[in-house]
Amino acid sequence: MSRHPWPLFDLRIRTPRLELRLPTDDDLLELARVARAGVMDEGQTFFAVPWHELPSPAFERQFLLHWWTSRGRWSPTNWTLGLAVVAGGSPIGIQDVMGRDYGVRRTVVTASWLGKEHQAHGYGTEMRAAVLALAFEGLGAEVAESGFFAGNSASARVSEKLGYVPNGDEIWAVEGHRVVEQRLHVTRETWRRDLVTVTIEGLEPCLKLFGVGDLSPEEWATF
Repeated sequence: MSRHPWPLFDLRIRTPRLELRLPTDDDLLELARVARAGVMDEGQTFFAVPWHELPSPAFERQFLLHWWTSRGRWSPTNWTLGLAVVAGGSPIGIQDVMGRDYGVRRTVVTASWLGKEHQAHGYGTEMRAAVLALAFEGLGAEVAESGFFAGNSASARVSEKLGYVPNGDEIWAVEGHRVVEQRLHVTRETWRRDLVTVTIEGLEPCLKLFGVGDLSPEEWATF
């Protein structure tokens, strides 16, 4: 049984070079530094909300508030698991996996970013493979969805390697400009599970928090 009252803090997902875990506040400060140093080349659009372009200290404050708010909004029906991607003991980026009405839909959506100095080393494939293993093998998901904006060839390659196929387009308005996102999905049957070795620790105490099973009144209170 987990020793932490919020068992997600004990969840660990490991690949050959990475550990994914819930970030502490100290991790968030380091991640803010990594993001401030750059996550993409100037002029590129990889995010619907250009959060990385805010000036300091507004950037750091909004970065922390985003994480604290996301954690505080968790519910077993609608959740966002934001995981620090750790390499060599230091956080280098973020891998998100989200579920909406998960107990019924069994569908997750993923999103991620890496600091520029850590890109083009294959980490993107390992971190996405990690949360696909969590979703499909750990949580019993049926479908995983993702997407990328034009020019984000690295994300496109990761998706292709892991078995995703096109699933239509979505139109975004980003800073007054029309931007097309290519949507993709992969199923439990078609994802490339053997591409990356993944191990998961500490999941069982977390399952009900993901909507896998029913929480008793002693386990979850709503006000």
